[in-house]
Amino acid sequence: MVNKKDNAKFMPAVAIPPGKTIRENMKYLGMNQKELALRLGITTKHLSNVINGNDPITYETALKLETVLGPKAQFWMNLETNYQLTKARLKREADLEADLEILKGVPYKSMSDFGWVPATDNRQERINNLRGFFGVASLKAVPKTMNAMLRKHKQIKGISDLGVMAWLRKAEIDGLVVKVKKFNRTKLKKYIPKFRELTLKSPEEFLPKVQKLCAECGVALVLVPSLPKTYICGATFWRRDNPILALSVRGKRADIFWFTFFHELAHLINHYRKISCVSYEDNGYEDEADEKAGGYLIPDGQYRKFIREFDYKDKSVIRKYAYSIGIAPCILVGRLLHDNLIDYANYSDLRPPFEIGY
Repeated sequence: MVNKKDNAKFMPAVAIPPGKTIRENMKYLGMNQKELALRLGITTKHLSNVINGNDPITYETALKLETVLGPKAQFWMNLETNYQLTKARLKREADLEADLEILKGVPYKSMSDFGWVPATDNRQERINNLRGFFGVASLKAVPKTMNAMLRKHKQIKGISDLGVMAWLRKAEIDGLVVKVKKFNRTKLKKYIPKFRELTLKSPEEFLPKVQKLCAECGVALVLVPSLPKTYICGATFWRRDNPILALSVRGKRADIFWFTFFHELAHLINHYRKISCVSYEDNGYEDEADEKAGGYLIPDGQYRKFIREFDYKDKSVIRKYAYSIGIAPCILVGRLLHDNLIDYANYSDLRPPFEIGY
């Protein structure tokens, strides 16, 4: 019986092509490369490629080598097989080393806490689980497959790019199983008043309705928990000719949730190309989408009228006016805070903590 331990000890550190043995036989027989090629009935270029390991020894070539150089064809095929296996093993080991380095930047513990990947402390198992999660043969491919969605308009200090990629991948996985109709930009814009009305409802009531309305417009709305050092509020990207709109519910405030939702709607309604957009916390970019979102939630005319004709610092006035125009008071408070017309400390009761299930 073969001892597995003893067998494992003999593992070449380099892959040696069969060409080395061919050269040794050529030297022993006093042949040069041109003569051997003539005897084998192949071109000198093909022989050179075989000797240097660029072309494999085929069954036909192995039979020719048996006739010209002496050892059996099986001998040459065994050399070729061992060479290819060693190359593959060394490549796998190199890929594993690279993946182990990438693994350091992946928030695996948080991902396993959310149930995205199995919990394990074994690094090899973590790598295998992440390869399956991202749908790649090697983690080196993750940045190449996900970078199209990471057009950060501003560098955020301490951001985890791999965490962002994991968050987007989870949004993709969840979004692809949502049943949606053909994307209809006109209908999506037409539904804005319906979405506004839902700001008055509790999460338990509005979430399924918002998801249903989005699906009718061809949009897969998914909620994905925020990962450490990602700072993502929301994102939109396209798959199978339909957009996925993902929200992280970062900030735990209803006004932040709704503004992010309408911000992503603004991208889908106003950008006619199939572009991917990621919205980060307090990044101060995408002014157009921000402006459109603010207008969708509170039309500019209504907002200016409120500032001009009402005591916008009075809480009871804020509540009354918000209900009169059909939105939740927290939305109006959020707009006033954004414009620095009121301070955060005195209006927190109008922005209660926001809990929503994933």
